[in-house]
Amino acid sequence: MSAAREETRARPAVVVRRVGPEAAEQVMHVVHEAFSARPPLDPPPGALKETVHTIRGKLADGGGLLACIDDEPVGTLILDPIGSSTYIRRFGVVPGQQGLGIAGRLIDAAVDAVADSGRGTDDLIVQAREELPQTVRFWDRQGFREIRRYSPLVEMRRPLRTAVFQAPTADAMRGIGRSLAGQLTHGDLVVLTGDLGAGKTTFTQGLGAGLGVRGNVTSPTFVIARVHPSTVGGPELVHVDAYRLDGLEELDDLDLDTSLEEAVTVVEWGEDLAEGLSESRLEIRIVRAIGDPAEPPDPASPFDPRRVEVTPVGPRWHALSFRALG
Repeated sequence: MSAAREETRARPAVVVRRVGPEAAEQVMHVVHEAFSARPPLDPPPGALKETVHTIRGKLADGGGLLACIDDEPVGTLILDPIGSSTYIRRFGVVPGQQGLGIAGRLIDAAVDAVADSGRGTDDLIVQAREELPQTVRFWDRQGFREIRRYSPLVEMRRPLRTAVFQAPTADAMRGIGRSLAGQLTHGDLVVLTGDLGAGKTTFTQGLGAGLGVRGNVTSPTFVIARVHPSTVGGPELVHVDAYRLDGLEELDDLDLDTSLEEAVTVVEWGEDLAEGLSESRLEIRIVRAIGDPAEPPDPASPFDPRRVEVTPVGPRWHALSFRALG
């Protein structure tokens, strides 16, 4: 067994629970430990001035989350609903317990907590310090995107229905695509975004396998679009590379052998171009971990870890089941 797998198996069990004002003392303890360990900032973070009284007040409205190992608090965050958004406040993991996946567990639990609250929240928002680029990159890997910057803060947003999946290998990436295929039908549009070599075509290979289409799914860069007929009586797969297109209206000039209304259409490099094709679409963003000092790539693996972010847009996807993916 590899050292990485042994380390994963040896990780302690982390329990994340929802808390209210009754947990103010525990939450404050974690906040002070986590923020005291960060580099000195000017101005200093307000978290260091928190008291049990102020934390109790913050927990009274949206509540918070507390992550524990053997009943010992090791991570926390506070949920602050404002209008149609919920802000994540006082997010931290105590020194010595970082790198165990606690931060990711807290964010996943925050998504569930807000979804279950019945408040009609559209998104999660976090404010990071611009002097801490590693922190900004962490939030980016969790599906948050910068929406505004007012020094020294960077405000980042994650749509509530964005689901994030791990793809540590090429097979895992194909598996996510194959799982998604089971929920696709005629006329569906998938918009794929990611850096060169991120795994967009690998994802589409899995999707094509799940749809049961004919032909080897490869990058359509030089032909712009390929049509893969179904072998099982389902929709065809239209695989488009929009990198060299000025607009997706140029698809009309490609003389495809099928109608987009009758096929599943996957558009690589389609961000900001594909919106006109359909009011409903799945926006899928693939993020590479390579080059991030917080998550060094495994030298034994040719496929550095990826995160697959899936955001449903439009009424078609109200019933999308994220639990069926991955």
